Amino acid sequence: GAVTAAKGGKSSKEDEDESEEEDDDDDAAEELPPPPVKRGPRASVSAEAYGAWNKVKEFTPPQHAKSDEVADKIRGILSNSFMFSNLDPKDMTVVILAMVQKTFPAGSRIITEGDDGEHLYVIEKGSPVCKKLIEGENKVVKTCQPGDVFGELALLYNNPRAATVEAVDECLAWEAGPRDVQPIVKSAATKKSEMHDGFLKKVSLFATIDSYERAQICDALKTEAYKQGEFVVKQDEEGNKFYIVEEGSLEAIKTVAGKEPAVVMKYSSGDYFGELALL
Repeated sequence: GAVTAAKGGKSSKEDEDESEEEDDDDDAAEELPPPPVKRGPRASVSAEAYGAWNKVKEFTPPQHAKSDEVADKIRGILSNSFMFSNLDPKDMTVVILAMVQKTFPAGSRIITEGDDGEHLYVIEKGSPVCKKLIEGENKVVKTCQPGDVFGELALLYNNPRAATVEAVDECLAWEAGPRDVQPIVKSAATKKSEMHDGFLKKVSLFATIDSYERAQICDALKTEAYKQGEFVVKQDEEGNKFYIVEEGSLEAIKTVAGKEPAVVMKYSSGDYFGELALL
């Protein structure tokens, strides 16, 4: 008969000899102490993990009553801030109600440069000065006026204060803390992003794009509010916007020469129009 061995094969004698050598090697390896482990400084790791052992607590925002005049004034100021400009009216109202009034007597410090920042302030009354340490000296770089806002980055990211703000005269300010506003801003942004993503999935124009590209479009969407009876677009005007109905109902009215204007389409939440303006 014939015996065929695969390339690299070994006889039984060779296997026995090699096995004995491996056993000797194993015994020697077991006798050796483990090599020392060189340890450097421990790295800092920070993360929020949520599960059965660490559940997200339901957030109940505080409510501090304000007159309609004061609320409208704060709303107008916050609408110009990057952090609040995209909040819908309901979330904006929650933020406004969460703010509490603070009084700072003349000569007192509202915030101090370098300190850990947590609060945002809206000046209602007074003219506090903003100072920065320049060449070893605190120099006035700005005089604040009623309506000014400072502390947005501190509120979101707990950044150190970039400057010192002192009250020159008695100052009244509305204060918002991270525990009061952060959950509102982040939750509102998340909910709105998910809602917009759901809307875009229904638009045939965006059917072939991936989730990343769709997320970029979601970030570009801006909320516009219209009163009842107000026109969103007009027939024959040049179109340069695409609209998705977030809330409410609309009618598309078409005018044909010699005929009365007629309703040709009705829109409700989730419907869209103007997509041809993007092409």
